[in-house]
Amino acid sequence: MLDFVQIEQHQGWAEIILDRPARRNALTPGLAAQLTTAIEGLSRSAEVAAIILRGADHCFCSGIDLKGLQSNEDLGSEDGVWHQSSIRALHLALYRCPKPLICALEKYAINAGAALVFACDLAVAGDSAFLQIGEIQQGSDIPINAAWLRLKTSEQTLARLALLGDRVGATELAHLGLIQSVVPDEEVLTQARVWAARLASFPVGAGDVIIDRIRSFRPIDPETVFPVSTNNALLTAGQVKN
Repeated sequence: MLDFVQIEQHQGWAEIILDRPARRNALTPGLAAQLTTAIEGLSRSAEVAAIILRGADHCFCSGIDLKGLQSNEDLGSEDGVWHQSSIRALHLALYRCPKPLICALEKYAINAGAALVFACDLAVAGDSAFLQIGEIQQGSDIPINAAWLRLKTSEQTLARLALLGDRVGATELAHLGLIQSVVPDEEVLTQARVWAARLASFPVGAGDVIIDRIRSFRPIDPETVFPVSTNNALLTAGQVKN
């Protein structure tokens, strides 16, 4: 089993890195399970005031690894087989995470990668970065993206992103309120780290208190938030286009 997630500890905060640069940090169940373990471990640490989520090689996430899904192979799982439930379990862990989550959106976040952006509390993107919910091009359902967006934005915004299925640039994402800052591409990680360090400068546990209050308005049981889809279109779909 390969390691596809790295953790970098800093003074009072941490970074979790999706580390599959050869596959543009595409998501597999094995990577998702490792990411879940990292999130749950850092969530228990009183010394962690914030968590940055980013991709290796200055690229966030290209979505589900279709090659792995369609071949039913996952080098990151214990048995080498694709287990779709691990991806949903990751979002349950993100939903329960008691720490502020910061996304460093570099280059792009596509389909399942976009859902990771929406799961975060703060997001900074490079000025050439984009996000795309392109499943409509593949005939696929969007249970996780739809769940996060209905928690955090309007039905109209969800429809704009999901029905057109196009690339949405950082400036429009900011206008829609889906990210908080647009910076030059080379400054994305710097800005995310500034935010994390700021959160770490507040009294110990202060961010946890605020996050608990913010999330207190969500449904208590995440099992009711994230539906299980029976749509299998991705098993034969190609990559999304522009």
